[in-house]
Amino acid sequence: MNERTTLEIIAPTVEEAIQQGLEQLGLTADAVSVEVLDSGSKGLFGLGGRQVRVRLSVTPPPMPEIPAEKPDVSTASGRGPKPASTKKADPKPKAKEQPKPRAEKKPVEAKPKPKPEPKPEPKREPKPAPQRTAIVDHDAVLNTAEEVVSKLIYHMGMTAQVSAHFDDSDGADTHTIQVDVRGEDLSALIGRKAETLAAFQHVASLIVGKQTQQWVQVIVDVEGYRARREKQIRQLANRMADQVTKTGRKVTMEPMPSSERRVVHIELRGHPAVKTESAGEEPYRKVVILPKE
Repeated sequence: MNERTTLEIIAPTVEEAIQQGLEQLGLTADAVSVEVLDSGSKGLFGLGGRQVRVRLSVTPPPMPEIPAEKPDVSTASGRGPKPASTKKADPKPKAKEQPKPRAEKKPVEAKPKPKPEPKPEPKREPKPAPQRTAIVDHDAVLNTAEEVVSKLIYHMGMTAQVSAHFDDSDGADTHTIQVDVRGEDLSALIGRKAETLAAFQHVASLIVGKQTQQWVQVIVDVEGYRARREKQIRQLANRMADQVTKTGRKVTMEPMPSSERRVVHIELRGHPAVKTESAGEEPYRKVVILPKE
């Protein structure tokens, strides 16, 4: 009876571990004792972090008290049973007494028993909805991307609204996730020539890929900056293509990150007179526009 049921739970936080353990045991918090075995660690931007480990022990109900038996008075006092009476029988026989007539008993009417009032059923508190551990298909990747980008922005001391969707404009087999960030005073997140934004989305892609166990390309757009920049790059690519068509000579554009080079390739891939290719090494890789032979 002294053995206690225990359950160990591993989760991101102590609160989530306790909640999951109570749901699995079907008990409330006052019926268990909690022991934190490992408080875990966050790691750097979620990389290399360690989850918490908690042990829940079921508290056994108190044993009911058994009332003590009353001692036998005769035994406790040392006295035996009373002996039978030793009076001598009366030698004269007594006259038989006539039996008295029995009085007739009046039938007692049975009173109907009152029906027991139905006891009100105890209100059942709804169990808290289980936390979403995994959402199938694309929703899991989108939610993970939103959560990762939100946490990174929070750790940078900023506040913003984050939403994610798939970007299949390039027609590739692998999905690219577009994360839109809206807020005030987010220029520090873009940086000079979008260098900070490129590093930010690279870290976000690594964390999302680690959590979803798949390769994911995350494109982060802050306050429509990428949309405006993409429009400028498309216009520039078309001007360079016209120049190549007129002169017949190749043109090398300025170094660009991979996301911007991709815009140039997509914009000119259907051009009848020019073609594109990338040259150089990162971070100075460029797009070269050449005339078609």
